[in-house]
Amino acid sequence: MKKSTYIWIWALSVLVGCSSGGDGNDNPNPDPNPDPDPISAPSSATLVFPDDDEECTEGEILSDSQSRVDFMWNASTNTDSYVVHLTDLNTGSTNTFTSTTNNKIINLTRGNPYEWFVESRRIGTNATANSATWRFYNAGPGVENYAPFPAEAVSPPRGANIDPAATVLLEWNGSDVDEDITEYDVFFGTDAAATSLLGTTSETSLEANIASGTTYYWSVTTRDSAGNQSESETFEFLVK
Repeated sequence: MKKSTYIWIWALSVLVGCSSGGDGNDNPNPDPNPDPDPISAPSSATLVFPDDDEECTEGEILSDSQSRVDFMWNASTNTDSYVVHLTDLNTGSTNTFTSTTNNKIINLTRGNPYEWFVESRRIGTNATANSATWRFYNAGPGVENYAPFPAEAVSPPRGANIDPAATVLLEWNGSDVDEDITEYDVFFGTDAAATSLLGTTSETSLEANIASGTTYYWSVTTRDSAGNQSESETFEFLVK
């Protein structure tokens, strides 16, 4: 009797083992092609040098017109490479420079204003991250006072669609290495090639009349106490 009981218990254990897959694996049919772990996107770099809204007096002088400056930033996480985006604010042209470290030596025109930011990239993902954007003047021979940086639109931002209204407040940012901006001429109109003077102000905003269903263009000329001036790009917005 005991022998038959033992046989019955053994058969039951075999049945239970078979019903659970037999090998103790929770997943008896694993995916032969599992999805790879997602790749984390890179984070934004933090700019270090050349300083924002400053004169860059460091670097190797190559000639009366050229110098070599070492651009630096703090390394960002999940990043394999960086791209420095450098814009000549006098010509509006932008060049890019790739680096696998957190610096890049670049030849610059002396006595010239620039704008730059760093893009972080990582292999295996199309996601990128951009740093803040900084502006600086590369020091030039015999320059005692620099022209202001071209004004930047704040509101409405370039390409904005705004709600219908009778007026709009145009706002911008102005900066100068010498901190001696005196006034702004604001040009405004419906023709990008033929805007007219809206007004002159020492503030960084000016009100303009607008109408629905119309695209407007505006720009700002910045002047300083030494008689230097700079012209912004032409901004545009649409009134719905």
